[in-house]
Parts: sequence; structure tokens; C-alpha cells
Amino acid sequence: MANKTKAAQLCMSCLLTLIAVAAVVSASFAYLSLNLGQLFSIDAAGEMLRFLQSFFPPDLSAGFLARTARGMLETLAMSAVGTLCAAVLGLVLALPASGRHGAALKALSRLVLNLLRSVPELVWAVLTVLAVGLGPFAGTLALALHTAGVLGRLFAEALENAPAAPAQSLLATGASPALAFLYGTLPCVQPQFLAYTLYRWETNIRMAAILGFVGAGGLGQMLYFELSLFHLAQACTVIIAMLVLAALVDAASAFMRRDWVMVHA
Repeated sequence: MANKTKAAQLCMSCLLTLIAVAAVVSASFAYLSLNLGQLFSIDAAGEMLRFLQSFFPPDLSAGFLARTARGMLETLAMSAVGTLCAAVLGLVLALPASGRHGAALKALSRLVLNLLRSVPELVWAVLTVLAVGLGPFAGTLALALHTAGVLGRLFAEALENAPAAPAQSLLATGASPALAFLYGTLPCVQPQFLAYTLYRWETNIRMAAILGFVGAGGLGQMLYFELSLFHLAQACTVIIAMLVLAALVDAASAFMRRDWVMVHA
């Protein structure tokens, strides 16, 4: 009898939750004046189809392919350098954020990490473009600043959850705190650090392509330029290059993680 009562209460709770969610969604549609009928109408489908057809065939001329290849390399370099700088800065901030240097530094470093990651990459890109001018340097800085906040928080959580026994054993034998960290704590969290860094690199590849829309270089800047001039065939080539680059980085990241696991198994 008690089980039936609990089940009935649970069903009623689920029903009330669904009603509340439906009411919020309906109110949102009404407030935003969204007309889904126009989006899914036959005329809208025809317009979207004609728009997509205008992108094909892509521009495969030698000159434009060479420009696109340079844009791919620029985007790849932006993401790689930005992620590397973010990993270094994130580790530097993660050490005090994990509570290893007192409560005051922990609170201060966590405040800095929260500030870095709470500002989106596009906002950082706007600020860095104003600071250093248009180009890949601004995009690299934007990626590094935001990603440092993300990786720093993840690194700090990993350090807090790392087993203390290896480092304590080294300290008991007379090792310095730095050596105890390097040989006792760091090996325990290295797989997590690598996984987090590679994941953020994959994310930054896509974000580096988007940052070009605010003048931060790479494929995104090429795409924005071509779309602004309604060069849709050229824009199609750039979009394909973005997809190819993202797929290559995903494959390289998966290979590096698998190779790391095999080496340290």
C-alpha cells in the first residue's frame, strides 16, 4: 500500500513538472512571437532549398584552395597555441585553486578562474581585437584566456581528488614538496589533464573558426568575408574546410588518447 502511495505521488510530481515545463515553453513562444508555421511552410522549405543549392558547386580553383589551406593552417595554429597557453596558465592557477597554498590564495585563484571562463570566447575576441588589432594573435589570446579558466577549474578539481598517499610517502622519505608533487601527485592526474586538454583543443578548433567573424583571423574571417560579398561558392569551400579540419583534429585527438592509454597501461 505504501509503495502504491509513493508511486502515485511520484506520478503526480512528474505530471506537475510536465505541465510547468509546457507552460514555460508556451509562454516563451508567445513572448518571442515565434511563428513556426512560417518556418515549416512549403514556401519556406522552397526558399531554404534554393538557398542551399546556391552554395554548390564549391569553388575548387587552385588559387582559392591555396588561400583556404592557409586559413586552415592559421586556424589550427590558433587553436593549438591557444590551448597550450591555456593549459600552462590553467595549471599555474589550479595549484593555488586546489587549496595547496592556503585559503586566501584558493579563493583568489578561483575568482580569477571564474572570471576567465565566465566571459565567452567571442567577447574575449572583441576585447583582444581592440587591444592588439585584427588577426590571429587576437584569436589566440581569446582562446587562451577563456580556456585557461575552464582547464584551470578542471585541473584544480582533479588535484583535489588525487590520492594523497603517494605524495605523503615521498615527503616522509625526505623529498621536497615540489618533488613530491612531480613524482607523487602529478602522475595520478596526468591522464585527466591530457583528456581535458585534448577535449578543449577539439572545442577550440571549432571556436577558432567562429572567432574570425569578429576579425580574429583563420577560416572564420574568410567565411565572413565571402558571405559578406555573397560569394556563396567560395563560402561553401570554406565550410567544407572547417568540417575537414574538425574531423582531422577529432581523429588525431582520439589517436593520442588511445596511444597514451596503451603506453601507460
